[in-house]
Amino acid sequence: MLKRPIYIYTELSPNPNSMKFVLNFMLAPDGLSFDYPNLKAALEEGKASPLAGDLFQFPHVQRVFIASNFITITKDEETAWEDVLSDTKQFIKIYFEENQPVFEQRTIDSNTVIVDANDSETVQKIKAVLDQYVRPAVESDGGAINFHSFDEETGAVKVLLQGSCSGCPSSTLTLKAGIENLLTRMVPNVKEVVAEGV
Repeated sequence: MLKRPIYIYTELSPNPNSMKFVLNFMLAPDGLSFDYPNLKAALEEGKASPLAGDLFQFPHVQRVFIASNFITITKDEETAWEDVLSDTKQFIKIYFEENQPVFEQRTIDSNTVIVDANDSETVQKIKAVLDQYVRPAVESDGGAINFHSFDEETGAVKVLLQGSCSGCPSSTLTLKAGIENLLTRMVPNVKEVVAEGV
């Protein structure tokens, strides 16, 4: 049986403690992302990831985020990337060479993306703008953005920032200067954008 070649390259993210490990194949179903702030979350029923769980065995790993074809690892303040990058990358390569699973099957089954027919026209527009314009840019920095809610009265959109965006010094600026400007221009009912759980 032929083994697939596994290529991994790393990219810095705007968050100096986060590194993006990009692979040459998909890890998560299209449109899905999984954020693990600790080992307990990596073992949680319906969201479990053996890969994230194993990565938390490294003492420097503080957070693991998995989306499309990349893993973003956030390290502690004390550790320098130069000291752990090679070992972390090698671990990921061996993990996939041994055909270990990224997620438990139940995680995939319970997290398929469903378009909600009950969404108002404004919410549908907000989700479309986030998917088409914002998500690709945020993913290129090793993070993800997901729609949380929209308040029709105040015009406030709440979004969830994950991966390298979580705790990143520049995420507030990106949120206000970039995402808020874009949404208020493209969806007239939107007045402001706020991050949930940052």
